[in-house]
Amino acid sequence: MNFNLRSAILDNVKGNDESQLEHTIVDAIQSGEEKMLPGLGVLFEVLWQNSSKDEQTNLLKSMAEGLQ
Repeated sequence: MNFNLRSAILDNVKGNDESQLEHTIVDAIQSGEEKMLPGLGVLFEVLWQNSSKDEQTNLLKSMAEGLQ
């Protein structure tokens, strides 16, 4: 059986508005469940792919600061 997790996650959130996406992200973070990490990773991939080079640089700076 071949299951594409990325596609399943994208299908699950397709058409969600900002409020729904925020709820999904906050819920995933607050739950602390590792099974939510792939979904957050896919959402980050979408964010990264749709960000300008300057936005990507700012994301990287924010992550680096948050990891200190």
